[in-house]
Amino acid sequence: MYWAWLTWAMMAIPGQAADTVVVCPPSFRQALAPWVEYRQSQGRRLAFVDNRGTAEQIRSAVRQASRLGKLRAVMLVGDAQGASPTGAAARDRSVPVHLARAKVNVNWGSEPEIATDNWYADLDDDQIPDVPVGRLTADSAAELSGIVRKILTYEKSRGGDVWRRRINLVAGLGGFGALADAALEAAAKAILTEGIPPSYVSSMTYASWRSPYCPDPASFNQTTLDRMNEGCLFWVYLGHGRRREVDLLHAPGGSFRIFDARDVPKLSAYRGAPIALFLSCYTGAFDGPEDCLAEEMLRAEAGPAAVICGSRVTMPYAMSVFGTELLKECFERRRTTIGEVVLEAKRNTMLKPRTDGRSRALDGLAGLLNPLPGDLAEERAEHLLLFNLLGDPLLELRHPREAKLHVRAKALAGERLEVSGECDVNGEALVELVVRRDRLTFQPATREGYRPSPETFAEYSQTYRRANDPRLSSVRVPVEDGRFAAELDVPATAWGDCHVRVFVQGDQDFAAGTADVEIRRAMKGR
Repeated sequence: MYWAWLTWAMMAIPGQAADTVVVCPPSFRQALAPWVEYRQSQGRRLAFVDNRGTAEQIRSAVRQASRLGKLRAVMLVGDAQGASPTGAAARDRSVPVHLARAKVNVNWGSEPEIATDNWYADLDDDQIPDVPVGRLTADSAAELSGIVRKILTYEKSRGGDVWRRRINLVAGLGGFGALADAALEAAAKAILTEGIPPSYVSSMTYASWRSPYCPDPASFNQTTLDRMNEGCLFWVYLGHGRRREVDLLHAPGGSFRIFDARDVPKLSAYRGAPIALFLSCYTGAFDGPEDCLAEEMLRAEAGPAAVICGSRVTMPYAMSVFGTELLKECFERRRTTIGEVVLEAKRNTMLKPRTDGRSRALDGLAGLLNPLPGDLAEERAEHLLLFNLLGDPLLELRHPREAKLHVRAKALAGERLEVSGECDVNGEALVELVVRRDRLTFQPATREGYRPSPETFAEYSQTYRRANDPRLSSVRVPVEDGRFAAELDVPATAWGDCHVRVFVQGDQDFAAGTADVEIRRAMKGR
């Protein structure tokens, strides 16, 4: 029965090799039908594999399809076998997960086996994936229908909504020790300043009560929710995690929630559902008896469109390498799908020569980040297994068209700065003068202590808003026939390295661009 269905699926498109293998329970086929129709309308050629075979049989089917030379993705539909309640009915709705032997993270207290879908994408047994793979962790046809609706809504959304340029980061306090925490904080700043292009709007919500990026601790949980619900391209959490929650914010006199499974019903990102990235332990443990946090979020009607997450204990060094490569694949190489982003990030984690400055810096920090000595390559390799994509590997990413800016490289504080540009999108341009992400527009007060009071809460909230607002001035202007022009006020207090950035919102498309500007103070007496 199993092999007969596979043969039928391959023969359903005679003369054409399948580019996507879909492992799907027969009872879920109707719920998946809108996705199938949409992907086929895009020219995708699908081959279906019955989920009721063993993991080895399913992987053999994937490899059989790959021998024709056109395979580009593998999608698994259903929760991990064994994660749902036991019994034949549950097995009929699930897809087996591979359990790989752990070698490195067991030294950090992790289980001896790692739940991974990477195994299905590894076509030559070298542990490095060869095609993108993702899983829709639905327990029922109704849940799958909801996930499919979210995927199609995401892809069919057009226009230049502002969420497409927004990256929201949430960071927990490391707790690995002073040196390791400082190294992690430096890595997070590098992600903000180097990994994300300056044309994107980023926010940082940091669970350290001394930081200007920390809102009122009592409202930290709500702020975390707001950052997801406002809509963004990526919502990223960096810090400690568990199966159904992330870390707490610890302040003098109390601890406060950041985010956990109880918050999932409050998700309301109906417009601009983000791709969630958890650089943390366990939040993607999708093989457990209870649904993990990432699964709950993927199934939420107004939750993220996809989740990238770790299934067991993850380690700071290799996780930082993987996260850095994800950013490169998305923003520098502008991969077309989220599956390609994850695939190439994993491949780069192992195959790319580690000779560039950022790689050497991370490798040099490994001794601080890891309490036990070990083989760095082996640690990186284990993270290929640890991180999984819960979502559609074919989910398309829309990148902005290029907007070219013409502006002076240097300007004087207190003057006006003329800006002009062109792009292929007509609409409205938001032109902004902003400071670099490693700077603030003000000098925050040093926080020596935390004393809960209305005045303290107000100060925290105001400082948090200012810390996440790099704008010195902004103006909106029309874009007609692909051209725009604007004048920006340069505040008298401005100084140092800044950017002029533009975001163009059109009816069907969007564009973005930046230019560097050095602001100098006028000499006294002039």
